[in-house]
Amino acid sequence: MRIALNLKGISYSYVPIGSLEAGEYNRLNPQGLLPALDIGGRVVPQSSAILAYIEENYPDPSLLPEDPLLRAQARGFAAHIASEMHSLTVQRVRYFLQEALGGGEAEVKRWVRHWLGLGFAALEETLAQREIQSPFCFDDRPGWADLHLIPQMSNARRLCHDLSPYPLLLSIEQRCVVLDAFRSARPEAQPDFPKPDSFASSASLGTT
Repeated sequence: MRIALNLKGISYSYVPIGSLEAGEYNRLNPQGLLPALDIGGRVVPQSSAILAYIEENYPDPSLLPEDPLLRAQARGFAAHIASEMHSLTVQRVRYFLQEALGGGEAEVKRWVRHWLGLGFAALEETLAQREIQSPFCFDDRPGWADLHLIPQMSNARRLCHDLSPYPLLLSIEQRCVVLDAFRSARPEAQPDFPKPDSFASSASLGTT
């Protein structure tokens, strides 16, 4: 979400969850998940819904390619990350496997490596099959697919997943991470890092 706002040049306020009173975030967002976007007191949860809102209401510059087919491919690329990779390796899933189901640390790491490996291999092959090899995922500038990819690669490193088999993904990452829109959106660049809940934040658009 932060990358998308940065790419479009939209100002926003970053609100760490730790700055809220106990239970306040769950009151604002009953899902209790992150991120969430507060627009004048109306809260939009889930990254996919937030990105759609941003793109529809702030269309210039677009996060998606002009070509309709490339737009669909970019959305599909991003959906694979959000639905098939990130959702299976998030912290609460790993904790449940290890604590509630009694999986050992080695088994949980195997779980993570399995899903990340399948996912990144599919993404690498998707880029290899592009008819036009663009510098970013599906365009000459970073957009919808790239802003999903780069955080997932960063997460993979934190989970000790080897990314060396994916040269196309790595080349796109190298182009993205030097851009301020990506650098300033990193968890490490946020005011609440490196607290235990450093990745837990919401944002407010057009509010203080």
